[in-house]
Amino acid sequence: QVQLVESGGGLVQAGGSLTLSCAASGRSFSYYIMGWFRQAPGKEREFVATVRWNSGITSYADSVKGRFTISRDIAKNTVYLQMNTLKPEDTAIYYCSARPSIAGAGSAYWGQGTQVTVSP
Repeated sequence: QVQLVESGGGLVQAGGSLTLSCAASGRSFSYYIMGWFRQAPGKEREFVATVRWNSGITSYADSVKGRFTISRDIAKNTVYLQMNTLKPEDTAIYYCSARPSIAGAGSAYWGQGTQVTVSP
């Protein structure tokens, strides 16, 4: 059974940095797309960034481009989200996801989420 366990959230001042980790287990993630999504209070879950497990090719939402960096450590089966120059509008629960690259969003696995709060 696939398990995704996020960690690294917390409270930080605007302009600060945080690094989120997602420990993935339960299967090989070759040909998977690993991603980070977030959900702010009263809003729908939104895409943040993805990385293809095999190639390392990344994709970012416009709102985080240039500030956030997604990466993966194949040996540790872990995905990271380095977040710099954080803004209050980045406050949200951040979720890790994993889905086969040939499957749709409905086939994604999700972690339990980690809270990120950015104070003004």
